[in-house]
Amino acid sequence: MSFQVPKNTYTGKINVLKLGKGDIETAVGGEAALPFYSFEGEIPNKPIIAIEVYDSKPTDWPQVISKYYSDVFDDPVKWAQKSISEYDADAICLKLTRINPDAGDMSPEDAAELSKTVRESIDKPLIVYGTGPMEKIAEVMKKVSEKNKDSNILMGWVEEDNYKTIAAAAMAYNNNVVALNPLDVNMAKQLNILLTQLGLSSDRIAMDPSSSGLGYGIEYCYSAMERLKIAALIQDDKMTQMPIINNIAPEVWKVKEVKESEENYPQWGSQEERGINWETISCMSMLLSGTDIIVMRHPKAVSLIKEIIKDLW
Repeated sequence: MSFQVPKNTYTGKINVLKLGKGDIETAVGGEAALPFYSFEGEIPNKPIIAIEVYDSKPTDWPQVISKYYSDVFDDPVKWAQKSISEYDADAICLKLTRINPDAGDMSPEDAAELSKTVRESIDKPLIVYGTGPMEKIAEVMKKVSEKNKDSNILMGWVEEDNYKTIAAAAMAYNNNVVALNPLDVNMAKQLNILLTQLGLSSDRIAMDPSSSGLGYGIEYCYSAMERLKIAALIQDDKMTQMPIINNIAPEVWKVKEVKESEENYPQWGSQEERGINWETISCMSMLLSGTDIIVMRHPKAVSLIKEIIKDLW
């Protein structure tokens, strides 16, 4: 008697989200089975890796990571290009930190112009995240969407308190939005409902479930993402069928086990090796729980994750 592999039956499917236009258009999502379960259903698009690029030099990065980007810290365009040409990024995640009133208070117009300049200088899709008060982020993303009209950029982020402004801008200029939720399936669904009721197409939404790095938090994050995927694929819940993005790099590189030097903690071994392992394992956990886009930082961790994706694929 031959062995039959037991298989789940899925009634739902993840939406296909398109990033970029023309020759650089990249599709994410579209899977009709749990992560990497291609023996159970179609998984047409691989997860993609976006590398972070900041609008100014980061002040809190340890030397073991900043050494890879120190020559381009003063130029986001060169930083983005290097991340693609040397480190094989599938997309660029531009972090607009200077829009924060406490970090320069860059105007929405200047931030939008910077995002356009970066987008036009690369041959990969662009993701844009803002930092600061939600009201300022909303105003910035409104201008960012206008300046990048019809380019299918992905803008982060919307919450219940600011979704109308950013969603309206995405609809007006044909771009996409990141819906941020605090690791809560019901709140994720509610925000997606609000966005679609406003008129934003469900295939223009990516969910960010608030990533967490290795440790206790990652178990909670994994569980929430897993529940979202099960609801989407097995229960055919339309409001959980948006692709997932994990903005995990900042979470990984702020923890003590990664930031502390070998001098302070010699028993922990190589600081760089710690950081690479911490980021790789965290990202692998996110991939296995269902992420479609993952934002990373260390080039060697990026390389490892790409190899893992290739092997599992």
